[in-house]
Amino acid sequence: MASDGIVLPPDNPPVGVFDAPFDSALSERYLVYALSTITARSLPDVRDGLKPVHRRLLWAMRLLKLDPSQGYKKCARVVGDVIGKYHPHGDQSVYDAMVRLAQTFSLRYPLVDGQGNFGNIDGDNAAAYRYTEARLTQVAIDLMDGLDEDATAFKPTYNGEEQEPELFPGAFPNLLANGAAGIAVGMATSIPPHNAAELLDAAIALVDDASADPLAFVKGPDFPTGGLVVDAPVAIREAYATGRGSFRVRARWGIEREKGGGWQVVVSEIPYGVQKGKLIEQIAELINAKRLPILADVRDESDAEVRLVLEPRSRTVDVQVMMDGLFRLSDLEIRVPLNLNVLDKERTPRVMSLHGALSAWVEHQFVVLRRRTEHRLGKIADRLELVGGYIVAFLNLDRVIEIIRTEDEPKKLMIAEFDLTDRQAEAILNMRLRSLRKLEEMELKRERAALEKEQASLNQLLGSETRQKTRLKKDFATIRDRYGAQTLLGKRRTTVEEAAPTRDIPLEAMIEREPITVILSQRGWIRAMKGHVDLAAPETLKFKEGDGPAFAFHAQTTDKLLLAAGNGRFYTLAADRLPGGRGFGEPVRATIDLDGSVPIVALLPARRATRLLVAASDGRGFLVPVADVIAETRKGKTVMSAKPGAALSVVRPVPDGDDYVAVVGDNRKFLVFPLAELVELSRGQGVQLQRYRDGGLADARTFVMADGLSWAMGGESGRTRTEADLSPWRTARGAAGRMPPVGFPRDNRF
Repeated sequence: MASDGIVLPPDNPPVGVFDAPFDSALSERYLVYALSTITARSLPDVRDGLKPVHRRLLWAMRLLKLDPSQGYKKCARVVGDVIGKYHPHGDQSVYDAMVRLAQTFSLRYPLVDGQGNFGNIDGDNAAAYRYTEARLTQVAIDLMDGLDEDATAFKPTYNGEEQEPELFPGAFPNLLANGAAGIAVGMATSIPPHNAAELLDAAIALVDDASADPLAFVKGPDFPTGGLVVDAPVAIREAYATGRGSFRVRARWGIEREKGGGWQVVVSEIPYGVQKGKLIEQIAELINAKRLPILADVRDESDAEVRLVLEPRSRTVDVQVMMDGLFRLSDLEIRVPLNLNVLDKERTPRVMSLHGALSAWVEHQFVVLRRRTEHRLGKIADRLELVGGYIVAFLNLDRVIEIIRTEDEPKKLMIAEFDLTDRQAEAILNMRLRSLRKLEEMELKRERAALEKEQASLNQLLGSETRQKTRLKKDFATIRDRYGAQTLLGKRRTTVEEAAPTRDIPLEAMIEREPITVILSQRGWIRAMKGHVDLAAPETLKFKEGDGPAFAFHAQTTDKLLLAAGNGRFYTLAADRLPGGRGFGEPVRATIDLDGSVPIVALLPARRATRLLVAASDGRGFLVPVADVIAETRKGKTVMSAKPGAALSVVRPVPDGDDYVAVVGDNRKFLVFPLAELVELSRGQGVQLQRYRDGGLADARTFVMADGLSWAMGGESGRTRTEADLSPWRTARGAAGRMPPVGFPRDNRF
């Protein structure tokens, strides 16, 4: 029974046809599959950081003598040996695993030295295994160091014909140095790569003090593709403490200045696991879709090194704004997950902390050290036995020769006369004549003395934990120096420095600010002319036959335009996406869901005020914040919920400082009241502005009471009239009002 209470199927299930409940039979078989996936396929072992397929690949290459000093051999030969002797799975899956071990952009410390096409960072696949060749790297040799010294146990292969190691014993922290990723049944693992020298420094500290903090040495992940980890130290510490979390990884970039004041951004390192080809396609799609209008172009100028060139729309673009936009919208910034789910020494899946994983590896290295020491002691004992027999033979050489010449069974007599063991007697009988010279006797005595000295030292090592710690730290230091910061392979590639999260970039910053003139016709055709043109010029206001101007004003390409319809809904238009000024434009109703029978009440830039005065034809209205009416969807947003028979008729911006509201009805009754008497809502019907017996609301606006109220006199004179004293019309909100001042426009419009 498993430790968690699950009853495992028997090792030798009954053979034959028998009846069993379907649910139990299915659960038992699925459990076998799940356990196989977890323990023998998807999760790495905490002690060597390898999955079985990787371990078998390296073991097969070792038996093929593919050392770094030897020549390459075809990958097909390696894959054939692996699937034929050790790993009975598909050849393509085994070759894919081998390819990854050789990719310098996938593994921080590659275990396979590949020759030929092993894929690239653009996402291209490797060539077929009949074309590529490979051999082991020094890292793989270090990882397997000790296999010939009984450092780990061996087990039979799947067919029982050969043996394979259960683990690799080498003092290279492969689990954390190269990382791992895999999906099992009901669980997964994702471990980013780290710097081996930092890990070994932390391991040395753990040898002396089991409670030492690895983060005093490990700065964070160290990806083969470089980049920057920009998380806060507290977030990194939390992820390592729990074994779960993620790291925010950004591309490394810089600015190249050009003559004339221009500049471009050059990306030299991209985040780990991102395919460069797909990244370029992603950025190009942002440019084509105008999701990042301040970016003009992206070019790939890479050779052996990554070099992506990003050109801004103009030299006035804020580079940090552009990069923040790219970080938010593309894979120039990603999150690399951390899920330190591994198999412990009991082959049980567990999520470990960084401290736990490193401690388990250090504990494994103590076991390896003791096993190697015991193995060496056994070899010394065997050799001392033989050397002792040789020395006896030299001391009694004449008698030994006489026994050999005269006796039919010299072995038994030699054992009895000289108190030899069977192995010693056999070795003497097999000795070559040339070994009977005087010099050989002296060499044997020196060898015995050296072996006895080494034996005593190893016995002291086995009996002293302090000596074991010293030896282990020395071994770790040797590997650390081989992959230290001074080496090309060991130098840290990823910078760990905190950076603020990417900002929500305002639309104004994403678009090059340019003046435009917006024109909307009575039939709903909209266009935007470049520049602030003269609205009185005849060539400006050209329309189709039977059409005419409805709204025309100056704006900027960075503006959001608010379109209010008679049904009380507000729609938001992006000024930079309006059709150009050539021709008559395009129907605005083609971009929003607005029925042709619903009139357009207002069109204005959202930036002109922070609040709007909205009113319906029945005289009800309220104030609404501009931020509450913006809705960048085709359906818009309902703001004025007018009563049946009424419709939205007035939308006016409320300038800062206005303190009164002026209202005039179709019955030509006029009144003013304090702005403070109006309610502010996000949506609704509002309150009664003016009471009517006949007709409804004609117009309404806000103004400064101390400045009075002005209106155009009409005609071609262009004169205006100002009524400074409005106290006769000042009354409470909702009153009927009285006749307006002399000269007020006959159309009852402000």
